Amino acid sequence: MTMRSILRGGQRLWRSWNPHAAAALLLLLALPPARHFLEASMTRHMLVQFPLLALAGFLLAPKLPLQWRTAVDRWNGYGITGLFATALMLAILMIPRVLDLALVDGRIELAKWLALVLCGAAVRLSWQPAGLLVQGFFLGNVLPMTAVVGYLFESSPTRVCNAYLLDDQAGLGRGLVGLTLATGLLWFGHLIVTLMQREAQALRTAPADDSAESSVP
Repeated sequence: MTMRSILRGGQRLWRSWNPHAAAALLLLLALPPARHFLEASMTRHMLVQFPLLALAGFLLAPKLPLQWRTAVDRWNGYGITGLFATALMLAILMIPRVLDLALVDGRIELAKWLALVLCGAAVRLSWQPAGLLVQGFFLGNVLPMTAVVGYLFESSPTRVCNAYLLDDQAGLGRGLVGLTLATGLLWFGHLIVTLMQREAQALRTAPADDSAESSVP
């Protein structure tokens, strides 16, 4: 058994466990002790709970019924609609008033959870069809928005959320700025590697094409 076959087997096993992992993650996050712990801090609320809920949606997306994914593909050309909807929902969820309401209104809390799970699923279904150009456009809008929100949280002399202290707010601001920089650097590194691989592939195929043309009388 080769290493490649072992890796493929591991990938298939992981994909089969994706929905179970997502369900377990959602169940864990829904437990009152976990939910109260995460939402007791503004930093944990946005930098831990938000990504974990999106991760659950990301894991669930491939297991959606085929007819659902086919319907999504019809209106999600090049991943544009899914990524646009994700950017819009994230912008709404970063509004401080929404964070406050989610702590005291169960309907807002449920809407927040559904929105984040849908964001994760939308990214999973849209990222590959989007390609580098649309991915860059999406990140070029979301990352600066997140950095600006983080800067405002960190520099604001007053609390923007009634439920959280000023120090916690400033810590979240620094975390959002750091997350923005890290995400941007990771994607830029991915972009460079992808372009280098494409160029290497083009160079490998070019001599074969030239020799084929020269052999034609």
